[in-house]
Formats: sequence, C-alpha cells, structure tokens
Amino acid sequence: MPFAALAEERELPSVSVEASRTSQIGIAESANAGVVTQEQLEARTVYRSGETLEAIPGLIVSQHSGEGKANQFYLRGFNLDHGTDLRTTVDGVLVNQRSHGHGQGWTDLNFLIPELVSRLDYRKGPYYAAEGDFASAGAANVSYASKLEQGLASIGIGQNGFRRMLLMDSPGVANGNLLYALELFRNDGPFTNPDDYRKANGVLRYSEGTAANGFNVTAMAYRGAWNSTDQIPLRAVESGLIGRLDAIDPTDGGNARRYSLSTSWRRTNAAGATNLNAYVIRNELDLYSNFTYFDDDPVNGDQFNQRDKRTTTGVNASHTWPIAVFGRDSDNTIGLQLQNDNIFNGLFNTAARQRLSTTRADHIVESSAGIYFENNTRWTDTFRTVAGLRGDVYRFDVASDNPVNSGRARDSIASPKLGLIFGPWAKTEYYANIGSGFHSNDARGTTITVDPATGDTADRVPPLVRSKGAEIGVRTEIIPGLQSAFSLYQLDFDSELIFVGDAGTTEAGRPSRRIGFEFSNYYKPNDWLTIDADLAFARARFKDADPAGRRIPGAVEGVASVALAVNNIGPYFGALQLRYFGPRPLIEDNSVRSRGSATLNGRIGYKINKRARIELEGFNLTNRRDSAIDYYYASRLANEPVGTSTDDIHFHPIESRSFRLTMNLDF
Repeated sequence: MPFAALAEERELPSVSVEASRTSQIGIAESANAGVVTQEQLEARTVYRSGETLEAIPGLIVSQHSGEGKANQFYLRGFNLDHGTDLRTTVDGVLVNQRSHGHGQGWTDLNFLIPELVSRLDYRKGPYYAAEGDFASAGAANVSYASKLEQGLASIGIGQNGFRRMLLMDSPGVANGNLLYALELFRNDGPFTNPDDYRKANGVLRYSEGTAANGFNVTAMAYRGAWNSTDQIPLRAVESGLIGRLDAIDPTDGGNARRYSLSTSWRRTNAAGATNLNAYVIRNELDLYSNFTYFDDDPVNGDQFNQRDKRTTTGVNASHTWPIAVFGRDSDNTIGLQLQNDNIFNGLFNTAARQRLSTTRADHIVESSAGIYFENNTRWTDTFRTVAGLRGDVYRFDVASDNPVNSGRARDSIASPKLGLIFGPWAKTEYYANIGSGFHSNDARGTTITVDPATGDTADRVPPLVRSKGAEIGVRTEIIPGLQSAFSLYQLDFDSELIFVGDAGTTEAGRPSRRIGFEFSNYYKPNDWLTIDADLAFARARFKDADPAGRRIPGAVEGVASVALAVNNIGPYFGALQLRYFGPRPLIEDNSVRSRGSATLNGRIGYKINKRARIELEGFNLTNRRDSAIDYYYASRLANEPVGTSTDDIHFHPIESRSFRLTMNLDF
C-alpha cells in the first residue's frame, strides 16, 4: 500500500466522527485482525472501563473482586487471569506489568476513559513481528484522540451509589491542540459490603500535526481506592450462612495509583515511515485479599497484602520503507522495543489490613530488548505475503529478603512468523498464518530456591516460555453492508507456567494445546442500524497424560455476543447487547464445571438539541443470578472444624439489575 494511503488509513478520527467499520480487505494480515471504530465503541454499553475491550470478538472481560482491581480476561480458550497472554497497549504504551505482586502480566485498565478512545486495533495469535511478550492469545492497542471536534461535559447518576463526572476538550494552543480530560467516579455496587470505589482520573496531551506526520506529549494520572467482595464459597450461600452478595472478609480491598508521561513522534513520506514513542510510568498497588478465610490461620484469618511499586521506562521505534522485489511492491519494517522495570514488591500476612508477618519482599530489576524485521510483499494482484522474524533478550535481577532466593537470570528467544494472503476475489480474502511467540515468567520464579511460604525446596522455571500457532481463515464483504470473518486455529504452549501471586511462588505447569474457531460479523444494512454478532469456541487440553485429567481449569469454551445499535431515528438513539459466557471446567478431570451465564445490557437516549443529549443505561436487564467467575479450591469458614478444609466452588456474582442516567453537553 502506498505510504500516503497508509497514512490516510491510520488517521485517528475525532470523537464525534460517525463512520462505518473500516474495511480490512487488502490490509489485514489474518482473519483475526481488525479495527473497532469509534462509532462501534460509542454504541456499546459498558459497566466498567475495562469492558471497552469486549468490542474485540470472542473476548470476555470479568471481575472477581472490587471494582478497582484489574479485570479478568478470557480469550481463545484461555483464562488469561489479569492479563497474561493478552498484550494491551494504550497509544503504544504497554499496560501489562511484568513480575507483578499479584499476577504476571497484570493489566489494570481502570485509568481508561472510554469517551477518549478513538480506535481499537486487535490481533490474535503469535503471527505478528511487532507484538512481543504476552501476545500469544491476542494483542489490543487502544488509541486516544488528539483532537476533539467539541468539548464534552457529562454527569451521571445511578443506583448503587453510582456517580460520574467527565469534562474534556482540546482547544487550540500555539501550532497544535491541548487536550484535557478529567474524570471523577464513585460506585458501591450491589454488595452488602459496598465497594466504595472512588477514582480520580486525568489526561493532558499536547499534539501537533496528524497521526502520520506529527507528535504528541501526554501526561496521565489515576488514583483509585475500593473495598472488595471477593469470591465466596457456594456452600456458605446454600446453607444460608451468607447471602450471595455478602462478603466473608469485609476488610478486603485496595488502592492503586498510576502516573505516566509519554511522547510519540511520526514522520511519513514517499521514502518511508518512522514511528518513535517513549514513556515512563509509576505504578503503585496495595491489594488485600482473603480467598481461603480461616484455613491457614484459624485465629487471625488468611488475609494477605500484596504490594507492588514500580517505575517502568520504555522506548519503541520502527521504520518502514518501500522497495521493489522482482518488480513487485514490497515494504520492509525494522523495529526496536526496549523496556526496564524497577520493582519493589512483597507478600505479607495481614488481619483487617494490619500487617502480621512478611512472607517475602523483593527488589526486581527486569530489562528486555526486542528487535524485529518484517517484509510485506504483494507478488500478484491476488497474492501477498507477510514474513517476519523477532528476537528478544531478557535479564532478571532479583534481590530477595531471603538471600537463597536472590540471583540473576538471562534468556533469549527467536520467533519467526509467516502469513500468506490470497485474494481478493469477489470481495473475499483467504489467509494462512503460522508463527511462534512467548510469554515471560515472573522474575522471582527464575531465581527461587526455597518456597517462601513453606520453606520447602522450590523448582526454578525458565524465564521465557514458547508458544506456537497456526491458523487458516477467510474474510468477506461479498454481501453489501456485511463484513464477516472466520478463522480456525491451533495454539500450543511448552508449559502452562503461572506465577501464583496468592502464594508467592511460581508453578511450572504442563504443555497445552488449544484448538478453536471464531466467527465475527458486522452488518450495517442502512444508516440507522448496525449489528455486531460474534461466536467463538475453543477446546483446551493439557498435551501430556496425567491421572488428574487433561482439562485446563478455567479455560473458556464457548462465547457469543450480539450487539444492536440504532441512531439517526429523529432525536432517538439506543443499543442492546447480549453476551453469553459458556461453562468451563474448574478441575482437571472435568468433574466440576461452572455454569454458563448470559447478560443483557442496553441503553436509550434522546437528543434534546444539537449539543445536549440524555441517556439511560441498564445493566443485567433480565436480573440474572449468574456468576461473573467461578473457581474450585479448598477453604475453611470460621464455623468449620479447625484443621479441616473443604473443596468447593467459589464464585463472584454478576451485578444485579441497575440503571444509570447521564446528561451530556457538547460545547
């Protein structure tokens, strides 16, 4: 594609632009890559900011704790926990946190302001040279607008203590625009012990030029504090000991802070395109949880505190230039990605948020360098290839409070990629992709010698774990107004290596394989109706034989969603969204399974005039009493015999039906 056309394609729309979904014929490298436009995002109803990512076909965003905690993610047969194997960036700045105090790849999106999102790009599978750590299941890049067509003042009120105020605009300053946004938010949720989630969120950005030729400097600040109603045991609810919206330990909760400064610079001309962005982020988290209640400590209870304070710096640079290969149009891209994390984290036993003892405390310095090369060649009018090679080098330096767990580790990995694209014929393209990727493990697992909780000998884990994927797919726009994509994939991991933040140890799991399909559709039959309909299924199994079984606990199987949006019907607009989250195995032998859940959300709005509109949003409209998430493990309640624990399903309920009313004023 000529660079002028590429620049036009990548131009970010301003917040009030209404446009249909961007066609990916002749652009996408696979059937599972796509773009969610601002119009699609504006039409969706989201209970929490992280659910913005649910616009990605097949992705489920859930929560098992208080609202300020990072979300749970499910995609392509994975329970991605809080973000492992789903690489998430905002304007190119990585959100996933490595070697985190609670879980590897921690992805906290509570700082996201949905109204600022102008575009969401997604890719799935390890087929893309520019996507490194955490991208095996998928990668999502959120793009913020740099210029707004008008300012917005918004105020919302609702049930369960919901309050929200938002103010944003981008006045012209000097040769560019100074965008600002301020969000104040509070929500209790329906729980007996209110979430009391309070956040203050701000963005300040100066920009000049365009997305193809320009620069910006962005500062962000976020602070949040909350109580948690963590997952509760099913037996306690069925016996009448507690209600389904009650908590076992009402002192669970946490507080988080995030401050960032980033810059992005872009130049595009006939000779090539250069992109550069750099960032520094300060993240802090204090998290208090109690999942086993009185199992380990019958007197004080099992609450623990996980602390994580870090400064992350990073630089991403890439250059693309056109060349001729045997007389054919071809582009080469070379890229460099550097990141350093300076981390102080720890695990402490607590009671009512008061520290009792230290399980472990660590200072970690984790550094990485990734370099990649990619060639994109159109050999004929109906055949093109994308071939890439990526290399990553990691260095881990752990200074633990127990010297035997201190040490250094290094690792490197090479990841080849290849995509074959055939077509288009009759507005239809066919794809074949193969590639390998990886995820990093928690640095503490690479140097561990002794389990800090038990004192037993612990096995070290490899720093980097390889994934291998293959996929075939098709994308078509043969029916006017309808864009459809279907893909069939296989993804293997050398091992399901997971850092268990709740215990302070790293466990090396078994090799795994996932086979599945995804079917996504976007239909715009006229100027007032759009329909998104997506279906996905995955079969996840451990590859080796074991008496415990071959199912992967928590692995998502079937998911589906249908979203309808109407606009341009006089002064009225609205949306309706149905999400199905299928049952999942909770134990390796599949003898215990979660139930499926279905959630219906919607909204209706009225345009009072050209500048004012009012919206009523409804969540869980059918008031289903489903689970947002389920686990199966052993715990002990205070009234149960000391020294015994009970295996049980532990669940977090979806929020009961609630409504929110919002007034929006453009200025």
